[in-house]
Amino acid sequence: MKIKIIKGGITKIETDAIVNAANSSLLGGSGVDGAIHRTGGSVILEECQQIRNKQGKCKTGEAVITTAGNLPAKKVIHTVGPVYQKGENKEKELLANCYKNSMLLAKKNHLQSIAFPNISTGIYRFPKQVAAEVAPSTIKSTPILDEVIFVCFDNENYTIYKNLLNYE
Repeated sequence: MKIKIIKGGITKIETDAIVNAANSSLLGGSGVDGAIHRTGGSVILEECQQIRNKQGKCKTGEAVITTAGNLPAKKVIHTVGPVYQKGENKEKELLANCYKNSMLLAKKNHLQSIAFPNISTGIYRFPKQVAAEVAPSTIKSTPILDEVIFVCFDNENYTIYKNLLNYE
């Protein structure tokens, strides 16, 4: 499995699947979620609404898949990261589930490459260093895809990932 780290926006990544750090409503929001819905177009929201009508809200750590609409990726995997509450509510485990369940869903849909944002490190206040330790270790323990890309929007996350993975 090849692991890459890119600094930039996830909506520009050409890969089989990009991961959306969604909220439980699946109906769009701010940050990565808003950018994916705005760039991908209304078809993503329509599919998210269909999923919600069928199963209800998406639980923390779980993942669902939609088309990618106008995005360069083939699919969008929506996963709900945990809101950080001092690490007292299994946040690390729930965050690991986001990565693991997204990868399993990609594999189930015959996808071989996936790009992840820094899940839960924005408005959900997950400490960036802790989140960066959870993400690669989870990915490495679930090596079922050919390529995993960590897309870091800000310099801080990019530097943390580069140092953690000894990435040149």
